Order: sequence, then structure tokens, then C-alpha cells
Amino acid sequence: MGEARQPADIKVRLRRQAEALGFDALGVTTPDGLGPAGERLMEFLAEGRHGDMVWMETHAVRRRDVRALWPDARSVLMLAVSYGPERDPCEALVERSNGVVSVYAQGRDYHDIIKSRLKQLARWLQAAAGGEVKVFVDTAPVMEKPLAAAAGVGWQGKHTNLVSRRLGSWFFLGAIMTTTEIAADGPDADHCGSCRRCLDICPTDAFPAPYQLDARRCISYLTIEHKGHIAREFRTAMGNRIYGCDDCLAVCPWNKFAIAAREAGFVARSSSANPPLAELLELDDAKFRARFAGSPIKRTGRDRFVRNVLIAAGNSGDAALAAPVEALLGDRSPLVRAMAVWALRRIVGGERYSCQRQRYLPGEADADVRVEWEAETGQDRR
Repeated sequence: MGEARQPADIKVRLRRQAEALGFDALGVTTPDGLGPAGERLMEFLAEGRHGDMVWMETHAVRRRDVRALWPDARSVLMLAVSYGPERDPCEALVERSNGVVSVYAQGRDYHDIIKSRLKQLARWLQAAAGGEVKVFVDTAPVMEKPLAAAAGVGWQGKHTNLVSRRLGSWFFLGAIMTTTEIAADGPDADHCGSCRRCLDICPTDAFPAPYQLDARRCISYLTIEHKGHIAREFRTAMGNRIYGCDDCLAVCPWNKFAIAAREAGFVARSSSANPPLAELLELDDAKFRARFAGSPIKRTGRDRFVRNVLIAAGNSGDAALAAPVEALLGDRSPLVRAMAVWALRRIVGGERYSCQRQRYLPGEADADVRVEWEAETGQDRR
């Protein structure tokens, strides 16, 4: 395919148009901009640090090489939109009877909002400079963070997330690939220095070393991506985090320069802004879907979400949650029943727990639920 024309002032006009559409930063890189990130991805996968995110391994070839995803691409535009909170999200960890939802998931689903804007900008670019375009928002095998770093939007911090001197840690990324060749921007320098706040605050020690992440230990992975039972070693450390974790982002010193979200859709909704655990323990599938319609939370499904809520309930020390937890001992989902066992032991302990064990441990109980009952028998293994 022939190279599309490029007006001399296209970069200036492009930035102006992006700003008008609500983007807070734009940078351009080439399809080769990933550099060594592709090899680091393969090492990450070889060590099994992706856990059960099998899609990362399945699409590794296209993920590590933009040209494998789209051979005709000549330029990659990386765009950022701030979702900066007005308050420190770590403050919510104190209210143990409420569940803590990651800031990015408290508003509308960012995929829908950003994709619409990307399409508008892509159409404008196509009309202004010709060529073909494709847009991506975290739904295709694209390594957004390394590409955005190569485009100068920010740099990957020691927690592996992107950091910007102007936006801090709080921003979404989207990509536009085009057959039009646009002058690339240079990468930003690493400004982490000797700081290691993000590494030290992690509740589950998910960072084996600076700039390395073991997703299998990350609360965001465990509460969102992990489909099975959450290992006992992580449950207490999860506290009341029920969807994601913002700790490593929240402590970054560069957030003092962050701008608050301008997009109304990213403002926290009452249904997902750190709601009371008691409300969430009563969600069946229909109520879950209704409550989180249009939210990223909906994608986890009711059973995984309630699994997380039960762990938070067990960590809360709130005796008022005993009744709704007990009700879930007979839930249809073994994932939910198993976590109800664990939570109940921590809330009520001894006699009441033993009584429920006799009621809810029939011979046909699945293995995972039985393991939880047996593990909690005889002593409180906190």
C-alpha cells in the first residue's frame, strides 16, 4: 500500500483536534517503538507471571510486534485521558464495612467513552492526511504502555504502570494506528529516581524487583482477572479491596501534578463508589447486572465479584455481616460458597461456625468447598 500524504502542519492540527475531543496528551511513535518491551513480554510469559490470563500468551506474537498485528501501519498515535480522583483513594481503606473499588472503575466503562473519541479523531486524521486507520482501547493485543512511553506520553515506573509529569498516574490510554507516516516524538526520560514508594506499599509483594510485576500476586489481577479461588495467603492482605487496587498508583509523588478528570463519565457513581458490603452480599445475578450496567465491574461476573466481597466481609470484623454471609453458604456457586466459609469463620468464629458446618457440608459437596471447611476446622487460621 502506498504511503499517504502528510501535510506539513498535520502534527500541530492533530494535537489541537485531540485536545478539542478531550484528550489530555498525545504522542506519536513508529511500529518499531516497542524496542526491548517485546522480549520482556516473552520473559514475563515464560516465567508464568501472567497467571491464567491465557490471552496474553495466545496473542503474544502480535502483542510484541505492531507489524504482526497490522503490517501496513506506519505510525502509532498514543493518547491519554485523565481520570484523576479528587481524593486520595487510600482513605477508603479505613472504612472496613465498605468495599473499595479502583478509581478507574467507579464511573462509566472507559472503553466506550474513549473508543468513541478515538474514532472521531481517526476520522479527522483520515480526512486531513489520507491513509487508513484503526483504533484500539485495551481490547486488542497492543502493548499500550511501552508504546506510550516510546511516544513520550510518560514513562513506565517501577510499578510497571505509566507515569506522566503532567498527569501523574491517573490516565487511560488509547491507540490509533495509521498508514500515514507522521513524525515520531521522542521517549520521555525515567523520572522515578531512587523512589520506591510504589514497591513498598504493595500489600501482597507483587513486585519481585523494580520494573517487574508478578501478576499472580497482584490484587488487581486477583480480584478482576483470576477466575478461581483466591489463595489463602492473599486474602487478609486484600483488606476491603473488592475490585482492583490503587495503592501503588496513589503513593506516586508525581500525582501532586495530576489533573482531575474532565470527563463527566469518569465521575464516581453511587452504585460503585466504595459501596457498603452489606448491599453487595445480597446481589444475585440479575441484581448484579442491573447495578453495574455500563460499568467495567460487570465484566467480572457476579460470582467472582461476590467472592471478592466475601473476602472483604471476612476482613471487616463487622458482626452485622454474619447473616448475609451465612445466607451465601448455600449459594449455587462453589466459588461463592467457599469464600462464605472463610468469611463466616472470621466474623463469628467457634460455635456458630461449627453449627453451620454440619448444615452445609453434605457428602456431595465439591472438593474446593470441602477444603475450606476442613481448613477452618479446629482453629482460626488467620
